[in-house]
Amino acid sequence: MARVGRVAGAILAETRGTYFLVGNTKKPCDWAAIGFAPPTEIDAKKWPFVPLSATGPVELGPTCLTLDLEGEDLARRLAECFVIQRTGSVSERLWRLVTGALEGDDEPAAGTIDARWLGEMPIGVWRIVQDNVLRCV
Repeated sequence: MARVGRVAGAILAETRGTYFLVGNTKKPCDWAAIGFAPPTEIDAKKWPFVPLSATGPVELGPTCLTLDLEGEDLARRLAECFVIQRTGSVSERLWRLVTGALEGDDEPAAGTIDARWLGEMPIGVWRIVQDNVLRCV
C-alpha cells in the first residue's frame, strides 16, 4: 500500500520503496535533511511528478494518505487529482477536502487516512469535484 504526505507544499509519495515528488514546491526545502538528494529540476507544468532518490530515512509527516495504486500510476493519479495545471502547484483546497481539514487549518489531525477511494474514483467524476472546489467564490 502506497503512502502519501506533504513536503514544502508539494506531495511526497512512497510506493514500494520508491519516492515521487508531485507538484511544485512552494517554499525552500532542505532535501538532505529530509533524506533525499535534491531533484535536478522541479517544473510541474512540464513534469507533474519526478522521482526522488532517498539518501537516508524518510518521514512522510504527521498526516499520511494510503492508496492502493503503486508506481508511476500512483504519481500520475496524484498529479491528476491535486496539481493545478496552470501553475504546477498542489491545490491546498483539494488536499484539505481529501484529508478532512477545515478551511484555515494548516494540517488536519495527525494520522493515517484511508484514501483508496481516490485511486478508484473515475477521473471524470473527480474533475467535477475539482471544478467545484477550485471555482472562485
